[in-house]
Amino acid sequence: MPRTEVRFYAGAVTTPSEPPQQPPVPPAQPPFGAPQGQPSYGPPQPGAPQYGAPQYAAPQPMNPADEKLWATLVHVGGIFFSFLPALIGYLVLKDRGPFVRAHTATALNFQLTLLIAYLVGTITSILIIGIFILIAAGILAIVFSIIAAVKANRGEWYSYPLTIKFLS
Repeated sequence: MPRTEVRFYAGAVTTPSEPPQQPPVPPAQPPFGAPQGQPSYGPPQPGAPQYGAPQYAAPQPMNPADEKLWATLVHVGGIFFSFLPALIGYLVLKDRGPFVRAHTATALNFQLTLLIAYLVGTITSILIIGIFILIAAGILAIVFSIIAAVKANRGEWYSYPLTIKFLS
């Protein structure tokens, strides 16, 4: 009579005639650099875009109170940070409403004109006239920016005097 061997594996009884259970082998990956097939995602869904570009919605217009607030902040920011608030405000808010677009463009035009005046004043500061140009430009920046901020806060349109029109 043949001898049967019994083995115990983690609570299971097996005999040598049964091969031990092996985990399934995952499919082999192609070697590095070999072309790989593209995964198939099935047919496109109806109504879905046929390309991978994201669909962005148009910016929502602001309510009038927010437009007045941002226009005021852009004008006041010019006193402390030169042309940066007007530039950032114009780039970010220009499509959010006609009032805020007009005020940010006007403020940016004024601040760029002041930047030119500051450069001319700095270059000519070797002469006495440059110091007067710098002082006058600083005073004009404060006075006209405050006037523009008050007008923007009231919801009125404003145009700085003595300004080169770079943007409209």
